[in-house]
Amino acid sequence: MTLAEVLAAAETAAPVESLDVVARMLKERLGAVSVSFLLTDFTGGSVVRLGSAGSVVTDDPARRIKLGGTLYDDVIRTQQPRVEERGDARWVRVVAPVTNRGDAIGLLELFLPAQPDAAVMREIGESAHALAYIVIANRSFTDVYQWGRRTSPLSLAAEIQHRLLPASLACEAAQFAVAGALEPADHVGGDTFDYTIDRDTVQLSVTDAMGHDVDAALLATLAVGALRRARRAGADLAEQARQADEAMREHNQGYVTGQMLRINLVDGGTEFINAGHPWPLVLRNGRVRQVTLKIDMPFGFQVPHTYRVQRLGLQPGDRFVMLTDGMLERSAGTVDLHGLIVSTRTLHPREAARTLIAAVVDANLGHLEDDATVMCLDWHGLDRPVRDADTGADLAEASAAT
Repeated sequence: MTLAEVLAAAETAAPVESLDVVARMLKERLGAVSVSFLLTDFTGGSVVRLGSAGSVVTDDPARRIKLGGTLYDDVIRTQQPRVEERGDARWVRVVAPVTNRGDAIGLLELFLPAQPDAAVMREIGESAHALAYIVIANRSFTDVYQWGRRTSPLSLAAEIQHRLLPASLACEAAQFAVAGALEPADHVGGDTFDYTIDRDTVQLSVTDAMGHDVDAALLATLAVGALRRARRAGADLAEQARQADEAMREHNQGYVTGQMLRINLVDGGTEFINAGHPWPLVLRNGRVRQVTLKIDMPFGFQVPHTYRVQRLGLQPGDRFVMLTDGMLERSAGTVDLHGLIVSTRTLHPREAARTLIAAVVDANLGHLEDDATVMCLDWHGLDRPVRDADTGADLAEASAAT
């Protein structure tokens, strides 16, 4: 069963029923007694099973499976499929990652009547990768995938906040890998992060709107909207910052701190603006240091000011970390962020960001007074012709070439 066959079959079904189509195909082709899709939540700390044999069951609240120490956690972290045979059990369990360009969407779980050979595992891998495309193509048409990502019902402020985030919280390319993670406070504080990839550049931003709850979420909406509008109109980094500042001053009395990073994917040049935000961190050669560049005014301050575009000088192998003050304040200050960044250096940015967030949440006993947000960028440099991935697009492209 090729990637094209799975996608073609799923395309004829309704947005949610496309999962059923894939499940039926796997049962018929592999004799699986059960096929399930498990969706990761916003935090990456648990999964929700969207039914057995492909059927979608949207219980409220969702029945969640905590990932810590489980086979599911191992598969997501390593992005490698796993086979589990339980003694004299009649069925063999196979769990495969459902991932697209580093965005760990969920898991495909099957129970097979016999140990799978290489050809069967290849087919399962192709199907899991097809599922990632199916979810991405269909999630704008249904709330089912959004429902599954919620650890608990969101407040109005949190709902607004999450809709400001990029559709995929992680992305891989040949030159870099990037991922973000956000944990809202009990009373949402207005954090956001964003990224986009163009033909010749990748751009990242982290923003933190003043205040809490809906007012902060609305202020964040204004800031993110202004930045995206300017960016999509082709404005350079300084003009993007100027337009965000102007939008704050014209339409709101509040202010937003932020950082903006733009990397040229042709020559590796970097541009960076810091609008009243905590300094970023860089991990290089096993050591973490603050990047103490000049800090300009937050967006929206009612005094004359401009924004300086500064250079970072990233080197291949660097891990660049942008964060908000919720990662530093109150009990979060007891967390050894530098040590954690070093100890998670071998993890994908997706897993590293989640680990940093989890440490801050634990330090605050699960109740944050301010949002905690992290973006991790691994800069590989310009010499890689293709991205390095064991699953996902590389696997599919190799299959198509044979």
